[in-house]
Amino acid sequence: MEAPMCPQEASELSSLKPKLEELGVPLYAVVKENIGAEIQNFKPHFAGEIFLDDQRRFYGPRVRKMGFMGFLRTGVWKNGFRAFRRGFLGNVYGEGFVLGGVFVIGPGQQGILLEHREKEFGDKVNILAVLRTARKIGVE
Repeated sequence: MEAPMCPQEASELSSLKPKLEELGVPLYAVVKENIGAEIQNFKPHFAGEIFLDDQRRFYGPRVRKMGFMGFLRTGVWKNGFRAFRRGFLGNVYGEGFVLGGVFVIGPGQQGILLEHREKEFGDKVNILAVLRTARKIGVE
């Protein structure tokens, strides 16, 4: 299941692609499932390469989920309506309770330089923080 917030955040991250390319930093997405044409439908919103992790190895030993009660949170509804107003729609297929995240990962020993894990659906990363962190890659 793809929440409407996923394509919206992907689109915002994709707006950084020209600056990331200047810095030599690639843009990747890791998705957990591909039901129907889900990845094909996601591609117009994401300017980088998309990898399918159907065994969820990238998600670590403990997949972070928000249960059904999470839909009662006002923040989730606000984020959903914000995405809907901007024309981003999701789908209702698949497993939709896994929380996402954004990572900026440097080469070798640099490792994870920025880690944003959703606390609730639609909890977006600060785009400027992503760009600031990407500028640190290879510098430290």
